[in-house]
Amino acid sequence: MTKLFETTEINGMQLANRFVRSATWEGMAAEDGACTPRLMEIMTKLAEGDVGLIITGHAYIRPDGQAGPWQLGIYKDEFIDDLRELTIAIHKHGSRIVLQIAHAGYFANPKLTGEMPMALSQVEGFAKSPRKEMTVEEIQDIVGAFGQAARRSKEAGFDGVQIHAAHGYLLSQSISPVFNKRRDAYGGPVENRAKFLLEVLQGVRATVGPDFPILVKMNSQDFLEGGLNLEDSLQVGTMLEEQGVNGIELSGGTFVSGKLNPSRGGITSEEKEAYFREEAKAFKEKLNVPLILVGGNRSFELAERLVVEGYADYISMSRPFIREPDLVKRWASGDLRRAACLSDNQCFGPATAGDGIYCVAEKKQKKKA
Repeated sequence: MTKLFETTEINGMQLANRFVRSATWEGMAAEDGACTPRLMEIMTKLAEGDVGLIITGHAYIRPDGQAGPWQLGIYKDEFIDDLRELTIAIHKHGSRIVLQIAHAGYFANPKLTGEMPMALSQVEGFAKSPRKEMTVEEIQDIVGAFGQAARRSKEAGFDGVQIHAAHGYLLSQSISPVFNKRRDAYGGPVENRAKFLLEVLQGVRATVGPDFPILVKMNSQDFLEGGLNLEDSLQVGTMLEEQGVNGIELSGGTFVSGKLNPSRGGITSEEKEAYFREEAKAFKEKLNVPLILVGGNRSFELAERLVVEGYADYISMSRPFIREPDLVKRWASGDLRRAACLSDNQCFGPATAGDGIYCVAEKKQKKKA
């Protein structure tokens, strides 16, 4: 039997296969961040398609951490009941679901939050409007907010949480020297820059207990001049492992990294797939914590080799599941054609327009038929 369909577990969370739906902004939450029926429907289709682990789109932990419109929220207890309906629906189909908890920090949207975005330090060149440098007290408030978000996640029946420390959001900013130029205990050497993230991990653990899976999504590199490099990210990964993280999802780039952003286009061959594979290999050589690899995974054969050859323990995908929520089921049936995703990123257009995320190419194809 292929290793991709082995049953595994992460801190007691049993997974039916090694496929992970990576966090994807669906643009389907209510304006206040509440879970909606159509968001529940798109997530349930993933479970029906036998995705082993589903990670929700990034859920903002406080109103001032919202990154985009119709983004899922986890900042108040009133959201718990609707989210519990979601987890029950997912569990009926045998999948597991983890809530990704996040704060956008520097890249929070002031038009949505009504507040000046917070940042670890003042940096220029990434935004036209001013940012507010965080005090130590404000950092501690955010640590507490992550813990409360995790508590709500557990009460809603999620199987775990994923702390979002990738793609240039707040905790990614904290470990990146291009965004974090502080001169106190939270800035300077990588050990200091990791302090905020480690305190969030510790706070979440203290809130949810030892048996609740906690994952972290982090960058392998920022692909920005002066940004996080592989050497520093390996040190951060090592510190996370020492502090008891249960799994790391490895990504890279930010939304200001140009062509080297997290969702790259033009993935037309196997050579262009899994574009963080070498960074993943470096992580696997140094760490023992389960590693989830995202970034351009499209082919079953390559996914199998990545696991067999020790590049990763789990294969994570985002855009392929937008077009084919039943991709895992298709591969399990023996139809091993590569994912139909064109990697053109047109799927984000409808979400930005308020229509929710969907595959534009597939919709055009159906209209022609």
